[in-house]
Amino acid sequence: MDAVREVPVRDTAAVWVWRVVREPFTAGTWRRFAYAVIAFPVSVVCVPLALVGAPTGRWQRGLIRRWLGAGEGVRAGVAARGQGPGPSAAGARDSEAPAAEAAVPADGPRAGLLHALLSLPVNLLTLAVTLYGWAIVPMNLGWPLRAGSDYSHAWGGPTFAGAWAFHAVLGGLGFLLLMPWVGRGLAAVQLRVARRFLGRGGQAQGRGGRVQG
Repeated sequence: MDAVREVPVRDTAAVWVWRVVREPFTAGTWRRFAYAVIAFPVSVVCVPLALVGAPTGRWQRGLIRRWLGAGEGVRAGVAARGQGPGPSAAGARDSEAPAAEAAVPADGPRAGLLHALLSLPVNLLTLAVTLYGWAIVPMNLGWPLRAGSDYSHAWGGPTFAGAWAFHAVLGGLGFLLLMPWVGRGLAAVQLRVARRFLGRGGQAQGRGGRVQG
């Protein structure tokens, strides 16, 4: 009986290990990276444009649908307010893109202004964490290029091989595997903000700036 019970445990562990290893090389990871980089400058630009009546809600919705829609694994943040229970686990993957599109469909300048203003802090934090976190990977994999000639006080020293191995494994490969999951968490927050301040009709309602259709 014990042997039978151990099989699914090992299989589950192997699936999770494989998922962690492959995550930095998936399209979804780099879509989230792209949105993390562009979201803050887009929000900055949308503030004055929304004040003159531009359809900034539609533009921001398009960016969210393009970069955080298909393939986005943050299902908890894409269900529109007022909807019933989400899709089953079996059909969740196929319905991610429509759910994301339904969650942030506001087109009007008022909704766009609210979202641009109130997402600025989140987008700035996301930009800083994303750029710094991913920059650590090449900085540590290429540690010898910036190490100088004295390795005695370096992490992993005093030998060159030990210092390079420490930086490459912990700082390089470690952050390579970590940052995609940090990106997922930040994308979930961005989607939650979009769900809160963008909605179907392009008409802001209530104190919270929620937009409903």
